[in-house]
Amino acid sequence: MADPRFFDNRGPFSAADVAAHLGIAAPQDGAALIHDVAGLLEAGPQHVSFFEGHRAREQFAQTRAGWCLVSQKAEARDSGPVLLRCASVPHAFARAAALFYPEHGIGIEAQDVAVHPSARLDADVVIAPNVVIGRAAEIGQGTRIGAGAVIGRGVTVGANCEVGPGAYVAFAHVGDGVRIMSGARIGAPGFGFATDARGHTPIPQLGRVIVQDRAEIGANSTIDRGALGDTVIGEGTKIDNLVQVGHNTVIGRHCIIAGKVGIAGSARLGDFVIVGGAAGIGDHAVIGDGARIAALSGVWGTLEGGQDYGGMKARPVREWQREMLMLAKLAKERKRPKDE
Repeated sequence: MADPRFFDNRGPFSAADVAAHLGIAAPQDGAALIHDVAGLLEAGPQHVSFFEGHRAREQFAQTRAGWCLVSQKAEARDSGPVLLRCASVPHAFARAAALFYPEHGIGIEAQDVAVHPSARLDADVVIAPNVVIGRAAEIGQGTRIGAGAVIGRGVTVGANCEVGPGAYVAFAHVGDGVRIMSGARIGAPGFGFATDARGHTPIPQLGRVIVQDRAEIGANSTIDRGALGDTVIGEGTKIDNLVQVGHNTVIGRHCIIAGKVGIAGSARLGDFVIVGGAAGIGDHAVIGDGARIAALSGVWGTLEGGQDYGGMKARPVREWQREMLMLAKLAKERKRPKDE
């Protein structure tokens, strides 16, 4: 479900109308009203959700959704949601989300040319020239906002924060004592598409970004919102410059993320994780509490906490170092003249 501070829901629509919009067969009770789209675990009886792939099988078994978009080959169920079969689940979800939320863009409206009259600014807020603050935004006491920064509709920024010049914060809730450096981009749409032979169809990104207390976001770093659910930056986490955090990623408390790190969508980092510069973390990767990742490493799958890792693919650092020594030794032996 989308946060109403950021998105306007155009529903409800009848199940028959939704099916017609998607170009699929109408369910038996076409007059029933669908009020919103939602993830499998968040959905209730008035919502339509979607299911595709083995990763969500357990969530599909637990969902309380009234309707669910599934593939043509999905098995029938004796109970649970009404199954809406479609040729492509991602494309159907993209069209359903756009039906309920046709405006899901950049978080700034035409009338947001300065501080919107409905925005609420607490005491001692400092605003530099050319700042834009959108409708119903809230800025906490003592927060300072640099020149040319943009705070989108409905955004909340806590007390004693710093938002640097040229920063963009939209579709986000920011805690107290957070520092957002110049040029950072928080709440841009996640990199999500439904793909077929005709090309790539954008999937509406209806999620949020949650930045907890005392986190720091480096200059020109980007933190994307997801299609559903939240991207979360944990309390006290420090993110360096030029870091990309993908949609629906959850980073724990007091992590250190060095410059040029790329984190793909739906990754999970525990507390006190350290990631060295220019490392890459794959989608749905899981990194346990206290793990330390060497610079230039590549992570996918699951890494246990409390250990040092390095290499491509990242593995325990001593194992990686032994392999590098063996490779160097083999390379040296191949270079020796045959008459030695």
